[in-house]
Amino acid sequence: MSLSEVHGSIDTTRQSRWWKQLFVFFGPAYLISVGYMDPGNWATDLAGGSRFGYQLIWVLLMSNLMAILLQNLSARLGIVRGRDLAQANRETYPKAINISLYVLAEIAIAACDLAEVLGMAIGIQLLTGLPLVYAVSVTVLDTFLLLFLQRLGMRKMEAFILGLIAIVAISFLIEIILARPNIKEVVTGFVPHLPNKEALYIAIGIIGATVMPHNLYLHSALVQTRKILPGSENIKRALKLNFLDSAIALNLAFLVNAAILILAAAVFFKHGKTDVAQLKEAYQLLPSQLGTKMASTLFAIALIAAGQSSTITGTLAGQIVMEGYLQLRINPWLRRLITRLLAIIPSIIVILYFGEEEVDSLLVLSQVILSVQLAFAIIPLIHFVSDKKAMGQFSIKKTIKTLAWIVASVLIYLNIKLVQEEMVAFFSIPGNIFWKSVIIAGCLFLLFLLLYILFHPLMSGKKEKASIQVHAQAQKIKSLKIPAFSRIAVALDFGEHDEKLLEYAIGQGNAGTGYLLIHVVESAPARMLGGESDDFETRNDRDRLDYYKQQMEEKGLSVTVKLGYKNRKKELVRIIKEEHADLLVIGAHGHSGFKDFIFGETVNSVRHELKIPVLIVNL
Repeated sequence: MSLSEVHGSIDTTRQSRWWKQLFVFFGPAYLISVGYMDPGNWATDLAGGSRFGYQLIWVLLMSNLMAILLQNLSARLGIVRGRDLAQANRETYPKAINISLYVLAEIAIAACDLAEVLGMAIGIQLLTGLPLVYAVSVTVLDTFLLLFLQRLGMRKMEAFILGLIAIVAISFLIEIILARPNIKEVVTGFVPHLPNKEALYIAIGIIGATVMPHNLYLHSALVQTRKILPGSENIKRALKLNFLDSAIALNLAFLVNAAILILAAAVFFKHGKTDVAQLKEAYQLLPSQLGTKMASTLFAIALIAAGQSSTITGTLAGQIVMEGYLQLRINPWLRRLITRLLAIIPSIIVILYFGEEEVDSLLVLSQVILSVQLAFAIIPLIHFVSDKKAMGQFSIKKTIKTLAWIVASVLIYLNIKLVQEEMVAFFSIPGNIFWKSVIIAGCLFLLFLLLYILFHPLMSGKKEKASIQVHAQAQKIKSLKIPAFSRIAVALDFGEHDEKLLEYAIGQGNAGTGYLLIHVVESAPARMLGGESDDFETRNDRDRLDYYKQQMEEKGLSVTVKLGYKNRKKELVRIIKEEHADLLVIGAHGHSGFKDFIFGETVNSVRHELKIPVLIVNL
């Protein structure tokens, strides 16, 4: 199941008033909306407002309508088919194609996290005066925040994200009140108009930075946190309520982006400062233009809140693509740490070697990388929700399908144009033959991949699609062969539970079974001298093994004893292999987390090294 720890954790099946039902379904789209107001979007909004005033607000509105359409298609996939986008890709495309799509999705998530890390770091620097390289390092401290929020439950996480969105929205509301924009001029910005080529380029940047590929993966999984009863009526109701959720949340994101653009227009454009596109520059100019230092403080706080909220949803998206494509699950904190380090390391390298002034170039690069990935999420999504065989009566209508392909074509064209602009600038610089060759080869590969996923439904024809197999197909049990163990090893630590371990070992044996009693001496002389040590602990441990052997032989059992030295894990594995034991009985003390780090994980280390059955007895 997608996000199995919270899958179906919110019950929508109880009968209640319509507004309560609405409230239960609300939540997933708010987690999605933060991706549409993350720090990566701020630069394009600032540039649009400072250079062209209110004239590009219509571009924000158009891109927002595109986002609402695509996010609803993503939600539809999750609700109707019970698949997130990564799972649907896995069951549709060949393995090699899926590996490529997985790698691209991970790159997109890392690029998105890079923008969020830089945004948060710049916010921290502006607010505290901390050098940017240290501010970037500080962002690693939120690594475990997601783990904490997940333990509180999905609704608590959604409430936390909503709180961060509220901070951003309220901050810009106050900024707008201080700026006092001309409402009549703001309204004229909704009339489609592009004054020149430079405006077209900024418009491409605004649209290109709006729809994030990882949000399409994320939304298709988050809607499955709602428990929905089977039946067409229940699915219809869920689709309607999720549409309302998306419309409200994404329009809120539009208002935040519009507020940034309007603020830049009212404060910078109106005062002749038409070249403001950097976050630091905007922060420094706001107090002088609005007459209060509170303006810059609110700007920095909003920047930190936007980065923090986006980075949480980015980690969730990473979990979804990893589990969906690879069916691989790792600890959330480790996943979070890996994602964060992939963003922090490039940031620190750029800051240390090229200086803080190159950070904005790194932000632009992250947006270009996201632009490259977008087509590889949109095209499969439209194919999936158009598939009448898989979606049944809930496949999208021809009108929506046509509109979706038009939106996809516009977004892909604009993103390709954005990437082309950056490539032309790079290729105009002499040298860099190796990297230019790598870029050309990469573009050819991406073109092949794009054409493949675009025309795959035509190539596959009416071929039956294989469903994801979470477990192997059930088979009839023909006969059960009860194993008989000839030599059972028992790992003893000479504690109070030795008798319990021996009882379990004898319980697995029969009349012809031999028992191998093992203890590893870990005293200082034993660690240094190994089998040649003859200290008090070694002699005492040898006597104790012999004492156990004597008692078991009196009960008619065949027993061998072996002492190991130095490393407990390695010695257990070595002795068991040398003595050809076919079952190991070992005790587990219930350590976890930090205790495992302190005391070690003998059980896991040993069982991974052995090819024989291991019986773990909880002590």
